[in-house]
Amino acid sequence: MIKSIIMAAGKGTRMKSDTPKVLHTIFDKTLLGYVLDAVNGTNMTDENYVIIGHQSERVEEYLKNTYPDAKPVLQSPQLGTGHAVSMVLPYLENYNGNILILNGDIPLITSESLKEFVDFHSSSGADLTIMSAIFEDPAGLGRVIRKSDGSLDAIVEEKDADPAQKAVKEINAGCYCLNWEKLKHAFSDLKTDNAQGEYYLTDIVKWANKNGLKAGVYTLKNNEEIFGINSKSQLAEAAKLMNNRSLQKHLANGVEIIDPATTWISPETEIGHDTVIYPSCYINGKNKIGSHCKIGPFAHLRGDVVLEDYVKIGNFVEVKKTTIKSHTNACHLTYLGDSEIGSNVNIGAGTITANYNPLTKVKSKTVIKDNAKIGSNSVLVAPVTVEEGANIGAVGVITKNIPAWALAITRAPLRVLENWVKKNC
Repeated sequence: MIKSIIMAAGKGTRMKSDTPKVLHTIFDKTLLGYVLDAVNGTNMTDENYVIIGHQSERVEEYLKNTYPDAKPVLQSPQLGTGHAVSMVLPYLENYNGNILILNGDIPLITSESLKEFVDFHSSSGADLTIMSAIFEDPAGLGRVIRKSDGSLDAIVEEKDADPAQKAVKEINAGCYCLNWEKLKHAFSDLKTDNAQGEYYLTDIVKWANKNGLKAGVYTLKNNEEIFGINSKSQLAEAAKLMNNRSLQKHLANGVEIIDPATTWISPETEIGHDTVIYPSCYINGKNKIGSHCKIGPFAHLRGDVVLEDYVKIGNFVEVKKTTIKSHTNACHLTYLGDSEIGSNVNIGAGTITANYNPLTKVKSKTVIKDNAKIGSNSVLVAPVTVEEGANIGAVGVITKNIPAWALAITRAPLRVLENWVKKNC
């Protein structure tokens, strides 16, 4: 097992936001969350250290609530990336294994690539390995300069590069794997003799070569994985890349997506074959959708949704934290939240499961059992259960449990006042 260090201390000035950069979200998951999930998904790390700085309280609270096993380490003041890594020295004083270092703002990185990277480092016998990527237009990025034998010579920032070095298309991806016992001393020797007056992590390459250590390079197969986020524009672009990756996976698995250009599906959503996703759908969070379902158009799944086979979620239907069994339809203008819905149920247009009490701030559950029919414009006020086969008349307001095969009606009797209009004109 190895340990990881994730850099999450930066302010993200170009985001122009009150929110720390690493807490910005795509599909409601933070950038830092994607990186932590990728690291954890390798099944290689037993400890993850997250370097925090800007708005450290907010980032630490997020970690406490969402990734309690991650260990926040404060960097204050922020004196550069090399200084950030040095903050973990007291925690790893007696550690002699490998360390994976990466940025907390690369949400497209995958567990598979990180695992390959670590395996490459371990098998190559290198003391230090950096991750690189090839870009046709590497403008603004640090170039990877190799020795004649292919090993790593230096990382040269563009502003310091000569014409030959600027012509290099291989760039530093910002991920490192290193033998901690051999490289930890580098962080005590870093200097600030640069334009920014900071301790640069990239300087450990120079230190490794100077001290006779072996430095290698692992080249990433898909360069979009190290797409970093420094602005709202880049956040939007990363979201598109992530969504396209998700869409292509589902298309390859037999899902029919009518209009990929207007469809958003989170990477944590599973969908069975022959399900049809109509245009303008937004499927967020973690969901499991069966086969032969129909979703949309204009449907919104907000997460924690389980749909069995042959379920229909129609236009302008919103579903959250709900399980729906097979052959059930909710075709129009409906909200289903915190619910458990059986098979062969028909949810009429305009139905709402009123799951939230604004006074107590408690969310409660609605249960609708097999073969029930819910009339249009009904409100089911949770907690409430509609038993098997029961029917709810249109415009029903259901505040207590309905027994099996019963008919529940709450609307007032219809009154017709003849000639009322003419008399009142």
